[in-house]
Amino acid sequence: MDYGETMKKKQVEDRFEMRLSGSGGQGLVLAGVMIAEAVGVYEGKNVAQTQSYGPEARGGTSRSDLVISEDEIYYPKTSELDLLLALTQEAADKYYTHLKTNGILIVDSEIVRQLPPYSKIYSLPFTRTAREEIGTTLVANVISAAALVTISGICKQESFLNAVLNRAPKGTESKNEKACKLGFEMGKKALKGET
Repeated sequence: MDYGETMKKKQVEDRFEMRLSGSGGQGLVLAGVMIAEAVGVYEGKNVAQTQSYGPEARGGTSRSDLVISEDEIYYPKTSELDLLLALTQEAADKYYTHLKTNGILIVDSEIVRQLPPYSKIYSLPFTRTAREEIGTTLVANVISAAALVTISGICKQESFLNAVLNRAPKGTESKNEKACKLGFEMGKKALKGET
């Protein structure tokens, strides 16, 4: 193996790639930015965050991709996902094939009812929890991202909470903090197999 191949292999091994996907209006781009801030600003890792929208503002497809590494990131796009969060059936169906063999798939159990043929799936009620516990589905993005942080261990919970509170619209801090804590708890239970 020559130097270039060795460096490419090392770069791939040191990268953690994830995608947050669903439909426009679910706040997944914001959730991706919050995770990027938690990892990059509060924990000092290198992170590249990119986003893609469908032609419609709400209801079209939306995704936020992150590449996280201790080392320099030479290529900011994802190629093989370590983790996929899918908050719509369309996103789960479309992107699960982009996961590595040992990757993690996290879906909203209320919306993604037909699970892809994949072995490592966490199916959690993000939207229902947001509606029942906080009174609005607008924080389902924070709940799901907090669960993702706990399941993946990609950053400390405290770092993510700080990023959420930094990005939360004025007057919504307490709702977002509660959403964050609910997501952490859901992630913890999921890891113990208590979903």
